Amino acid sequence: MKISLITICFNNEETIEETFKSVKNQNYPNLEYIVIDGASTDKTVDIIKREQAFISKWISEPDKGIYDALNKGIEMATGDIIGFIHGDDIFADNNVLKTVASRFNEKDKPDLIYGNLRYVKANNPDIVLRHWNSSKFSLRKCKWGWMPPHPTLYCKNKVFKKVGYFNISYKISADYEWILRAFLNHQLKAAYIPVLMIKMKTGGVSNRSFKNIMLKTKEDYRAIKEHHAGGILTLLWKNFSKLNQFCVKS
Repeated sequence: MKISLITICFNNEETIEETFKSVKNQNYPNLEYIVIDGASTDKTVDIIKREQAFISKWISEPDKGIYDALNKGIEMATGDIIGFIHGDDIFADNNVLKTVASRFNEKDKPDLIYGNLRYVKANNPDIVLRHWNSSKFSLRKCKWGWMPPHPTLYCKNKVFKKVGYFNISYKISADYEWILRAFLNHQLKAAYIPVLMIKMKTGGVSNRSFKNIMLKTKEDYRAIKEHHAGGILTLLWKNFSKLNQFCVKS
């Protein structure tokens, strides 16, 4: 089973090497690694060129935002499974991709799988700031704003052909919109792996400024209404439920 792993980056010279090291350390051989750079102006492209030996495909060109870059990667992917690790994230351990492949090979043959994520301090990934432990999927949870951590989500290549790519009219919440689109499709089977998969450094686009927080809130509500996943209570609970992530220690 070949896994296509996609990294998007833009001016990530301070973090991209750690991401690359994390990918290279994975104990899974059948990997297609794709890097999509948004025409970085720092040393990111130099680092990519230095690591070309283990990168399957890469491009560096302007894009229309995060989700346009992700779509470019999906278009280039030839693996049975597609997943993402962004240019400032790292895998929690060296067996994540091995665990992913093993779960897809189990009897129930899921179409999508996902796991747990930790938000860590930008300059020290050993310091955990927030724990995002997911749970088994249910339609009821979606109606209450539930979503799995997008960086832990892996799905069969054919899912993107069935559900479609990311909607780039969403600037911040296209991952949430896609998750609603995919998980509310009753013909797809989702499975939860209760293990830590990704360490994400704080400082992402969605919470970088008050303006971005407001835009994300507006886009989340738009996605909820578009997919008939609830209303204002769904949006409120989606945000309120995150408070628990700052308390969980396991």
